[in-house]
Amino acid sequence: MKLNVDKEADALYLRLDDSPIVESEEVSPGVVLDYNAANEVVGVEMLDLSKRSSRLNLSALQFETI
Repeated sequence: MKLNVDKEADALYLRLDDSPIVESEEVSPGVVLDYNAANEVVGVEMLDLSKRSSRLNLSALQFETI
């Protein structure tokens, strides 16, 4: 799993595995899901991060495993 935050593009991309992406779908404004050949979600992109939360602090990302 890989998380990429692009401050210049104001976007976040979460890649769940390395399988090839065969289709992408915008499921809500600025949220795009990437699918592999088995129709499994393998990536999630969120655009316009700074507009989604007034409290967003990209330098303080926290990871939690439950």
